[in-house]
Amino acid sequence: MERLGRYTVQLSGNTGVIGSAAVGSKTEGEGPLAADFDYLYADDGIGKQVSWEQAESELHKKAVTLAIEKAGKTNDDIDMLFAGDLLDQCIGSTFGIREMNIPFLGVYGACSTMALSLAAASVFVDSGAARIAIASTSSHFCSAERQFRFPLEYGGQRTPTSQRTATASGAVVLEANQPCGILVDRVMFGRIQDLGITDPNNMGAAMAPAAARTIKDFLTDTGTTQDDYDLILTGDLGFVGSDLLHQLLITREGLDITKVHNDCGMMLYDRESQDIHAGGSGCGCSASVLCSHIFKRMRSGELTSVLFVATGALLSSTSALQKQSIPGIAHAVHLVYR
Repeated sequence: MERLGRYTVQLSGNTGVIGSAAVGSKTEGEGPLAADFDYLYADDGIGKQVSWEQAESELHKKAVTLAIEKAGKTNDDIDMLFAGDLLDQCIGSTFGIREMNIPFLGVYGACSTMALSLAAASVFVDSGAARIAIASTSSHFCSAERQFRFPLEYGGQRTPTSQRTATASGAVVLEANQPCGILVDRVMFGRIQDLGITDPNNMGAAMAPAAARTIKDFLTDTGTTQDDYDLILTGDLGFVGSDLLHQLLITREGLDITKVHNDCGMMLYDRESQDIHAGGSGCGCSASVLCSHIFKRMRSGELTSVLFVATGALLSSTSALQKQSIPGIAHAVHLVYR
């Protein structure tokens, strides 16, 4: 393991994905990626839990449990679990996995949490600090609405630039010394960017500058171009944020990634038939798209080099009420298949 350029970490090349799982709910089951999910609940109650927060915890637990089973491991085999979510004190994660008896490292990167947890877990496994580790995250539409906006009972209307928080979870099991399959090649922990966006209903605009910064930094550090990747996958900028990302990269950096770019927030739902406004969002959006559709395409050999750049808006309900601007962050994980 070594540094590449200023911000990128080059791994040894044998830290691999030995198991993964994506879990969603009714709305995700009505979207175009439904067939790629490992499990879909019939409704947002997730087994008739008594609160939305407990429903999210159950969702998270389901994804982690399935990923461990698919890896052919047990809870006792896991050395560390890196996880987080959107709720205060990450209770979606902690309450979900508290009975699994696995060493836990809580992480928070808002919607970038899947890339953050995956990058951190990869470094630990690659360095030998852990033999087997899990990276996971979750989100829930109803718990996020109560956390950041208004409870559903309020009946508030969303603006055209708002995005729908995914009721979904994704989990990845990593192990060292894997000769082939999906491998983690390089990781980058991003830098906070803030262009003064203050509208909490326009997360795409707040996060786009961070995605642009991380993509540019990664390409510079690695001496690569956008054409060296089958897919540059962001999440979750949605339709508004993706357009802004393209504009920022073209006008400021002279980079045109439009031919190889897609965004998890644009992929998870059908914009024509589902009420998602500017696209999907939430920790579970990029996590579930990566662990379902993207990994499926990689395992089939269709994709062999994917730059996964998950983005997060680092606001809270308090900072939004105080009219503070919204800092953005984006972390990157380069995945290869061989």
